[in-house]
Amino acid sequence: MKITEPEVVHVARLARLKLNTGEVEQFQKDLNSILGYMDMLSEIDTTGITPVVHATNIMNVMRPDTIIGSQTLSDALSNAPKHKAGNIVVPKVIE
Repeated sequence: MKITEPEVVHVARLARLKLNTGEVEQFQKDLNSILGYMDMLSEIDTTGITPVVHATNIMNVMRPDTIIGSQTLSDALSNAPKHKAGNIVVPKVIE
């Protein structure tokens, strides 16, 4: 499949890109090169090959969800430099 110059301009417009003539020609050349490679890949006989999601058999290791207690209010406030009425006091940063 060959990408035409109007197609490159159309895709650039959809992507909100402003391309000059040299850039359009370069993108047309690059896209045609990519599509040529894809055509070459489509010629490979893949009958009998099972489709895979990942190239390796690595599984994601997930720990089980367990309910644990959280930090108590007194422990949290003991770590704060200043606290008042059960809240941590921080310096004002927005005026």
